Amino acid sequence: MSDRFVPRKPQLTQDHVARVWRQVTDTDGAPPLRPLSQDDKSRVADDLLVQKGDDPFWIFAIGSLIWKPSFEHVERRRCIALGWRRSFCLELTNFRGTPEQPGLMLALALARGGSCVGVAYRMPEDAPHARMMRLLDREIDYHEDVPWMRWLTLRGEGQAFRALAFYCAPRTSASLMHLSLNEEADRMAFAVGEAGSCAEYLHNTVTHLENLGIRDSYLWRLQDMVAARIEALHPDLVV
Repeated sequence: MSDRFVPRKPQLTQDHVARVWRQVTDTDGAPPLRPLSQDDKSRVADDLLVQKGDDPFWIFAIGSLIWKPSFEHVERRRCIALGWRRSFCLELTNFRGTPEQPGLMLALALARGGSCVGVAYRMPEDAPHARMMRLLDREIDYHEDVPWMRWLTLRGEGQAFRALAFYCAPRTSASLMHLSLNEEADRMAFAVGEAGSCAEYLHNTVTHLENLGIRDSYLWRLQDMVAARIEALHPDLVV
């Protein structure tokens, strides 16, 4: 981050988000995937902790975990993952979308020469299995989600360290979408589900990153395009 970084107000605002909002009840739009039982999640937790070994327990946050971590942590540090980038590349037909108007979910996509700046949280050392289970309950629901988790090597505060990241795109996945930025903006501007809108998620993520001195150029362009689409349908919107 440059010492001269000056936070800016994103074009996409709460007023834009309010224009998109509408009440959406459960649409039964959940994808036809295989749910994980608690026993399944316990086995996944054990496997992830074996992969962690004796390293400290770090979590890498790129989106909602930054502004809604919902877990205890004893340290937070800004860090970077090389070879990855943020991407709205997972289709949502529930949660923040519907089958009729699908939304998109943020993930990490492989990107040669790319990078993703985020926040790493170090977990307390006690009860690692219970802490991992709480994370899995928050982040994953299906067997198909498991390959999207991995330990990444990050750099932060002059050190290299490993952290668990959720929704890192596997090299081959039928779930991975390859949309243009215009197509992404079309979806993000208007998709709403029972958990809220994609525009709300984008606004929260960009705002909190900006407050931390992190300006992701991809998200910055996307929020600008989403705001313009909402304004086109609401000419009276004061910006």
